[in-house]
Amino acid sequence: MAQKIKKGDTVVVMRGRERGKTGEVIKVLTDENRIVVKNVNLVKKHVKEIPNLREGGIYEIEAPIHISNVMLLCPKCQKPTRVGIRTVMEGDTLRKYRYCKKCDENIDLVREKVRVKR
Repeated sequence: MAQKIKKGDTVVVMRGRERGKTGEVIKVLTDENRIVVKNVNLVKKHVKEIPNLREGGIYEIEAPIHISNVMLLCPKCQKPTRVGIRTVMEGDTLRKYRYCKKCDENIDLVREKVRVKR
Protein backbone atom coordinates (compact mmCIF):
# COMPACT_ATOMS: atom_id res chain seq x y z
CA MET A 1 0.00 0.00 0.00
CA ALA A 2 1.21 3.51 -0.75
CA GLN A 3 2.26 5.67 2.17
CA LYS A 4 0.15 8.69 2.91
CA ILE A 5 2.92 10.82 4.43
CA LYS A 6 6.38 10.90 2.88
CA LYS A 7 9.76 12.46 3.50
CA GLY A 8 9.72 16.10 2.42
CA ASP A 9 5.99 16.66 3.09
CA THR A 10 4.85 19.60 5.22
CA VAL A 11 2.72 18.46 8.16
CA VAL A 12 0.79 20.08 11.01
CA VAL A 13 0.85 18.55 14.50
CA MET A 14 -2.74 18.03 15.68
CA ARG A 15 -2.25 16.36 19.11
CA GLY A 16 0.12 16.60 22.04
CA ARG A 17 2.23 19.37 23.53
CA GLU A 18 3.50 20.42 20.10
CA ARG A 19 -0.04 21.01 18.76
CA GLY A 20 -0.26 23.67 16.06
CA LYS A 21 3.37 23.51 14.95
CA THR A 22 4.20 23.02 11.29
CA GLY A 23 7.31 21.39 9.89
CA GLU A 24 8.89 19.31 7.18
CA VAL A 25 9.13 15.52 7.51
CA ILE A 26 12.81 14.52 7.84
CA LYS A 27 12.43 10.77 8.27
CA VAL A 28 9.62 8.19 8.13
CA LEU A 29 9.92 5.14 10.41
CA THR A 30 7.43 2.78 8.74
CA ASP A 31 7.90 -0.17 11.12
CA GLU A 32 7.04 1.98 14.15
CA ASN A 33 4.39 4.21 12.47
CA ARG A 34 6.36 7.29 13.48
CA ILE A 35 7.86 10.28 11.71
CA VAL A 36 10.54 12.82 12.57
CA VAL A 37 9.51 16.43 11.90
CA LYS A 38 11.99 19.32 11.68
CA ASN A 39 11.98 21.53 14.83
CA VAL A 40 9.10 19.58 16.43
CA ASN A 41 9.30 17.38 19.56
CA LEU A 42 12.81 18.52 20.49
CA VAL A 43 14.49 16.58 23.30
CA LYS A 44 17.85 17.06 24.98
CA LYS A 45 20.40 14.29 24.51
CA HIS A 46 23.57 14.03 26.59
CA VAL A 47 26.41 12.95 24.32
CA LYS A 48 29.82 11.75 25.40
CA GLU A 49 32.85 13.12 23.60
CA ILE A 50 34.66 10.92 21.10
CA PRO A 51 38.16 12.31 20.52
CA ASN A 52 38.83 13.50 16.95
CA LEU A 53 35.22 12.70 15.97
CA ARG A 54 32.68 14.77 17.90
CA GLU A 55 32.44 17.15 20.80
CA GLY A 56 30.55 16.11 23.91
CA GLY A 57 27.71 18.06 25.46
CA ILE A 58 23.96 18.43 25.51
CA TYR A 59 22.38 18.38 22.06
CA GLU A 60 18.78 19.12 21.08
CA ILE A 61 17.48 16.60 18.57
CA GLU A 62 14.09 15.87 17.03
CA ALA A 63 12.39 12.83 18.52
CA PRO A 64 9.90 10.72 16.51
CA ILE A 65 6.20 11.53 16.80
CA HIS A 66 3.37 9.10 16.04
CA ILE A 67 2.02 9.45 12.51
CA SER A 68 -1.59 9.58 13.74
CA ASN A 69 -0.87 12.86 15.54
CA VAL A 70 -0.09 14.79 12.35
CA MET A 71 -1.98 15.79 9.21
CA LEU A 72 -0.61 16.66 5.81
CA LEU A 73 -0.74 20.34 4.87
CA CYS A 74 -2.26 20.43 1.38
CA PRO A 75 -0.01 22.34 -1.04
CA LYS A 76 -3.06 23.60 -2.99
CA CYS A 77 -5.53 24.75 -0.30
CA GLN A 78 -2.98 25.22 2.55
CA LYS A 79 -5.21 23.39 5.07
CA PRO A 80 -4.53 20.28 7.16
CA THR A 81 -6.23 17.41 5.40
CA ARG A 82 -6.66 13.68 5.25
CA VAL A 83 -4.97 11.98 2.33
CA GLY A 84 -6.51 9.48 -0.04
CA ILE A 85 -5.10 7.26 -2.76
CA ARG A 86 -6.70 7.49 -6.21
CA THR A 87 -6.04 4.91 -8.95
CA VAL A 88 -6.43 6.15 -12.51
CA MET A 89 -6.12 4.15 -15.72
CA GLU A 90 -4.68 6.38 -18.47
CA GLY A 91 -4.24 4.45 -21.70
CA ASP A 92 -1.92 1.53 -20.95
CA THR A 93 -0.58 2.99 -17.71
CA LEU A 94 -1.97 2.56 -14.24
CA ARG A 95 -1.22 5.59 -12.05
CA LYS A 96 -1.73 6.05 -8.31
CA TYR A 97 -2.05 9.57 -6.94
CA ARG A 98 -2.23 10.96 -3.42
CA TYR A 99 -5.05 13.48 -3.20
CA CYS A 100 -6.44 16.02 -0.72
CA LYS A 101 -9.82 14.98 0.65
CA LYS A 102 -10.82 18.63 1.25
CA CYS A 103 -10.21 20.20 -2.16
CA ASP A 104 -10.13 16.90 -4.14
CA GLU A 105 -6.89 17.91 -5.93
CA ASN A 106 -4.03 15.51 -6.71
CA ILE A 107 -0.98 16.10 -4.51
CA ASP A 108 1.56 13.95 -6.33
CA LEU A 109 2.11 10.77 -8.29
CA VAL A 110 2.81 7.80 -6.03
CA ARG A 111 3.32 5.01 -8.55
CA GLU A 112 3.15 4.41 -12.27
CA LYS A 113 2.87 0.96 -13.79
CA VAL A 114 2.83 0.24 -17.51
CA ARG A 115 0.57 -2.65 -18.47
CA VAL A 116 1.69 -4.77 -21.40
CA LYS A 117 -1.00 -6.24 -23.62
CA ARG A 118 -0.42 -9.80 -24.83
